[in-house]
Amino acid sequence: MVGVHRAEQAAFLLCRAAAWGALAALALVVMVVFLEGAQVLSVGFLTRMWSHRDISQGGILPAIVGTLFLGIGVTLVSIPLGVGSAIYLQEYGKGHFARAVTLAIRNLAGVPSIVYGIFGLAFFVQLLRLGTTIAAAALTLGCMTLPWIIAAGQEALKTVPDSFREASYALGATRWQTVRGAVLPNAFGGMLTGSILGISRAMGETAPILMVGATFYMDYLPASPFDKFMALPYHLFILATQHASPLAKSYAMGTAMVLILLVFALNTGMFLLRAKLRRMKTW
Repeated sequence: MVGVHRAEQAAFLLCRAAAWGALAALALVVMVVFLEGAQVLSVGFLTRMWSHRDISQGGILPAIVGTLFLGIGVTLVSIPLGVGSAIYLQEYGKGHFARAVTLAIRNLAGVPSIVYGIFGLAFFVQLLRLGTTIAAAALTLGCMTLPWIIAAGQEALKTVPDSFREASYALGATRWQTVRGAVLPNAFGGMLTGSILGISRAMGETAPILMVGATFYMDYLPASPFDKFMALPYHLFILATQHASPLAKSYAMGTAMVLILLVFALNTGMFLLRAKLRRMKTW
């Protein structure tokens, strides 16, 4: 028993060390980005149009607006499709077909993002003739996030006790009434978590939007889904790797800082909503 107790203590110690190590690495990354980025962060940096020749005279407003538009587009595309697919596969789909689709979705979650970018270029940009627009980029990123949202949705639906379904059926409810009234309200928090992770990942991706037409310089704000766009991840990539200005590194860090804060604000809002929904549960 003494040996088992020591092994248990060692396992907990290793897990605790791994958690603190991950937290320390994250804190180090955030600290470096914020120390460098705080030097250029200002109201003008957030509200002015980009100036390509003298980057100190411009701001990243078009990139912020483009990223927000992409986030809204991905949300509208991926969440309804992802939630609906998860409901079908978990509550309705049975047999070999449902298992095959679930396996395919799990595999698609591991496909590199550049592959989705090539798919978006071939299908949305060229075949559907959407061009290099916000709509094409949002559809591409929506396809990329679907596997994450579907998988998280299925896992959330599995956490709802079968007794909820059985009680609903016993009262004479149909399957859809059971799903809508007894299952979804209790699984929505977990499904929302998967959606948060998927959308956050999409907002930080560079490779897919590079393939479907993100641009580095615009002197106007996009006004429709069929306009060209700037985006913070692509803007950061160009500043960090290809811009010749000596200020490019600091401005890249400032852009990274804004992107981190934007994603953090989105996640915080969603997690507060999830916490509120969890408090409404009665079990």
